[in-house]
Order: sequence, then C-alpha cells, then structure tokens
Amino acid sequence: MNNVTDVINFAIAVSSLTIAIIGLAMTFYLHVEAKLKSIYLIFFGLLVMYALSDLIANISLVMLGPGYAALSRYAIFAESFFSSLLMPVLTYLILYFSGDLGQRHLLPVIVWVLWAGYAGLLIYTQFTDSIYFVTDDNVYYRGDDYRLLLIPVILLAIANLIGLFNRRRRLEASQLISILVYLMVPFISIVIQAFFYGILSIVLGTFLATLFMIVFIISRENNKMIRLSEENAHQQAAITVLKMRPHFVFNTLSSIYYLCDSDPKKAQQVIGDFTSYLRYNFNALAQNDLIPFSEELAHTRAYLSVESARFENLLFVEYHTMHTNFRLPPLTMQPIVENAVKHGVDPDSKPLTIRINTRLGNNSSFVTIEDDGPGFSAPNPSDEQGLHIGLNNVRDRLQLMCRGSIDISPRRGGGTIVTIEVPCRIDT
Repeated sequence: MNNVTDVINFAIAVSSLTIAIIGLAMTFYLHVEAKLKSIYLIFFGLLVMYALSDLIANISLVMLGPGYAALSRYAIFAESFFSSLLMPVLTYLILYFSGDLGQRHLLPVIVWVLWAGYAGLLIYTQFTDSIYFVTDDNVYYRGDDYRLLLIPVILLAIANLIGLFNRRRRLEASQLISILVYLMVPFISIVIQAFFYGILSIVLGTFLATLFMIVFIISRENNKMIRLSEENAHQQAAITVLKMRPHFVFNTLSSIYYLCDSDPKKAQQVIGDFTSYLRYNFNALAQNDLIPFSEELAHTRAYLSVESARFENLLFVEYHTMHTNFRLPPLTMQPIVENAVKHGVDPDSKPLTIRINTRLGNNSSFVTIEDDGPGFSAPNPSDEQGLHIGLNNVRDRLQLMCRGSIDISPRRGGGTIVTIEVPCRIDT
C-alpha cells in the first residue's frame, strides 16, 4: 500500500464487510415478523454487497495496479449502486415501524423517483469523465461535476428524514433514534466527502451507523425476550382472568336457567358444551408446550356451541379443517373467535358467520378464521394498548413457542380475516 490513507481505507473496507456479514447472519436468527425479517435481510444483504464492492475496488486500485482498470470501474459502479439502494429500504423500515407498510403513501414514490434519478446519473457517469473516472492505468479521479452525483443521495436522506419526522409519534423511542442515527451519520459523511478527498468517509459513516443499528436490533430483541419471560411468569393468572370473564359465565348460566323450562334438551346440550369449554380452559392453563390442533379445535367448538345457543339465529359457524396434523400453542384460536363474536354479534344487524379453515402450505400450517362482521381496524403494532388483550397474548405466544405469526386483514365485503401461520412440526 502506498500511504497511510490507503491503509486506513483498506481497514475501513475490511471492517465494513465484517460488520455487514455479522448483521446478515444475525438476521437469520431473529424472532420477528416475516415482513420485518425480509426488510432486515434485504438491508444487510445490500450492505454486504456494498462492502464487498468497496473492498474489491480498494484491492484493485491500490494493490493490483495497471491492467485492472476494468475491474476497478465495475467495483466502483457496484459500490455506488448497492449503497444507493439502502435509502429506499430504510424508507420501508420507517413505514413498517410506523404501521404504514402496505398502505398508499407519497414517501416511497418520492424516494424511488429520486433513486431512479441517481441510477440514471450513475449510468451516465460510465460514459463521461465529468463526475468520476478510472484511467487506463487504473487510477481513480474525481471529475469537476463529482458533487452532482451526491445531490440525489442527499435528497433521499432528506426525504426519509421528513418521513421519519412526520411519523415520529408512532415510533418507539429506540426505533426513532436508530433510524435517525442511520440517516444523519452517512448524511454528514456525504457532506464531508463532497469537499475532502482521501479517506472514504461515506463508507466509514455508513458502517458506523450500521454498527449502531445492529446494537439497536440486539437490544430490542433482548428487551422483547425479557418482556416475554416476565409475561410468561404471570401468564397462568392472566389467562385465567382473560378466559373466565364474569359476563360470559353469568350470561351462559342465565341462558341455561331459562332453557331448563323452555327447552330442557337444549339446556342439557349447552351444559355439556359449557362443561367441555371449562375443561379445555383448565387443561390449557396447565400446558407449557404446543398441543395438537384437534384439542384447540375442540376447545373452540365448545365455546362456539355455547355462544350459538345464546345467540340463536345470530351466529353461524362453518368448519373446513381437513388438515389437522400439526401442533400450536394452547388458546390460539379460541381468543380470536371470541373476539369475533364479541365485536360481530349484534341483534340489530345481520347474523354473523364465522368460517374456520386449515391448510398445509410450504413448510407451514395455516389456520384462517374469517368473519363477516363489522371488521377489525388493526392499529399501529407499537401501540399495544390499541390491540385486543387476547390478540396480544396470541401473537406473543406464537412467536415465542413456535416462531409462528398472526396476520389480521380486512375481508372484502366487510369483516375480518385472521391468518395464523405455524411452522411445520408434524403431530406424530
């Protein structure tokens, strides 16, 4: 290596690649929702390609010398291309944390337009010497218009900063700080590199921010595991309070009381269903592991049978559960159908229909609970108080016990569709 600057840049390149690989490897073991995991995988995958391209460019320009000009050009182009894609991915991370992912917003449109402008300018750069160029002797030079290439990147960072500011109240403090750091540190580095040439400040700034992002992810996961552990320590009592709702018990016993005179046979049936419901409830309290789907289905059937007797001609249930050969956490389906009944049965409205379906997908079993009620508006995932208490318990236990997930979406024509995904673990 020719001088101290080359040694520093080479060290930055090696360190950056190491950090990116650590981040990518860590992502595979995260217990997060599929959408967030996909964003992290793309983010750290791009960082690996960015750092690898930068390392190749350093080796080609400093160590290999003349004869490798083409390799240097390709490496510098790849470095610029992959680094520019980090800003759009960061946009989707902002949208995910704020609860806006999947909805129509102007921010991603603006970001992709700016990125397209940068990509076009980067392609134009390959056919001119005005921005940067590599000589046939494999020497890199900046052109007179070098700063022009940095303008779209700065605008991308500003667009994300504005988007982050507008959604700041919907983000956790740690989320807000980590994204703000990732935007500001590279932004400052870009400004420095626009006026000073030598040490690759953009690469250094990007990967210092990446290191902070990794610390944030690890800290958030640790806090989540601690919180889940604390919740599990109190879960038996929490579930007991949740499931033995006084109003439900009182209403059921009242229905049985009046049925004893009007329809003794039906009263006997409701008593049997209510007894089954209670038995499955108490069994669930003693379970610390996954249970066969058939047990959870029987629990759900018992509950819905009791409610169908109470809400005669107002509640109908359809079962399409051919696939039953899998396990899931106890009290996974029953709280969801209870939520549907609670919010969907209305004497002044049309009857509520609940459909329960199961199917085997790629490496997962899926349970779909669909209703045609008034619908469920999913709040910001970070606002736990907005979620139904039972759904929070279901989501957390699915992730903790089997790395499963739950997705809540509106049903076309009104109502709600809840999809439970359980990674394959065949019930033998």
